[in-house]
Amino acid sequence: MDGTEGTSHTGFHAGSFSARNETRAVAETARRRVRIMSATLYPALPHLEPVSAPAPRLALKPDGSARGLLDGAWWPRSRDLLRELPALTSMVGPLWGRITRVAVNPEHWPVIPRKVPVDGHVVRVGWFTPEIDPHKLLLLSYGTGRWDLLVIPPETGAASAARLMAAACDLDGPPLTASALIAADEARYAVTDTSPDPGEAWEYEGGACDRLVVGV
Repeated sequence: MDGTEGTSHTGFHAGSFSARNETRAVAETARRRVRIMSATLYPALPHLEPVSAPAPRLALKPDGSARGLLDGAWWPRSRDLLRELPALTSMVGPLWGRITRVAVNPEHWPVIPRKVPVDGHVVRVGWFTPEIDPHKLLLLSYGTGRWDLLVIPPETGAASAARLMAAACDLDGPPLTASALIAADEARYAVTDTSPDPGEAWEYEGGACDRLVVGV
């Protein structure tokens, strides 16, 4: 009886040891398959360098000047706010504080995104039809800062854009709205601009602006 029990006892543990080994082997094989599948299904993505946007074409009134109806002028390269706003808000952020909100009139903007990512934070975009001039952009900084910019249409010629920037920054000029400034320039200079060099137009026409930030 003792011999039989001993044999039975030894055999039971030997079988259990073998089963545990088999279970571990199956589990290890499964883990290898998971690792292989993971490597196949989720390959490492290549590192992409961020594409730097061109500097915004911008003219601002000097610090401490009377604000009037406008604080400057902005000449975007397109009517795509998602593309244009990051460069603009990044440029004025160090001057006016972090821009957190932007408001526009939707008349000249085909698509108005609700949020625009800018340098690690989000700028919220809103639109108002009667309250905001169709040719104006409203910027709100972190706190209570507010700035109003004339928006020069992207298709505007270089000479006209330079005149409008100078007019928006003119401290002695009449307090005209954004649309009134554009209408006055169109009425006075009915001929289409043919200036071949925007840089020359900036330097000649934009000299009246004490704070001129140019991106060409």
